[in-house]
Amino acid sequence: MFNIGGPGTVTADGEKFSLDYKDCLYITQGTKDVTFASMDSQNPAKFYMVSAPAHRAYRTKLLTIDQAAKNPMGALETANKRVIYQFIHPNVLETCQLLMGLTCLEPGNVWNTMPCHTHERRMEIYTYFEVPNDSVVFHMMGKPQETRHIVVQNEEAVISPSWSIHSGAGTANYSFIWAMGGENKEFTDMDTTKVSDLR
Repeated sequence: MFNIGGPGTVTADGEKFSLDYKDCLYITQGTKDVTFASMDSQNPAKFYMVSAPAHRAYRTKLLTIDQAAKNPMGALETANKRVIYQFIHPNVLETCQLLMGLTCLEPGNVWNTMPCHTHERRMEIYTYFEVPNDSVVFHMMGKPQETRHIVVQNEEAVISPSWSIHSGAGTANYSFIWAMGGENKEFTDMDTTKVSDLR
């Protein structure tokens, strides 16, 4: 789970974890009792959770944004300069089928996940946040030669099946949490599509 609100705590089987904004907590298979709390009722925590089937238990672990693997990508010239933060990822934390992280676009940049791609052995969810009140994100999906778009606002999510592209352009910069589930956890295993080939 990610916290996209004010400071909060999560207690998992008696162990308490404090999550600040954009911190992530992985809770392992077999955990029985989970409770949530906000530190300030005027600025409540917002816990966004994704789960996936697991065949074994690992370790419940807190990952702050400072502990995530950081991958700068894109350029101002193509309006997609961004940082990809990998949290639940083999390079950072071992899990069964779940991958999770977030991408933050820098000011003046609007495109994410270009070139767009599919990955046949896992599906993905994009949850957009830090979208200004007067802005939207046009999320592209569908087969590369038969795309459609969905207009999403702040803190809305889109589920993308394995055969669908997933990328978006906003009317301002924004951030999004990405979560993937499937038996293939190789982050770079994808089939890219040239922008000129999209229809």
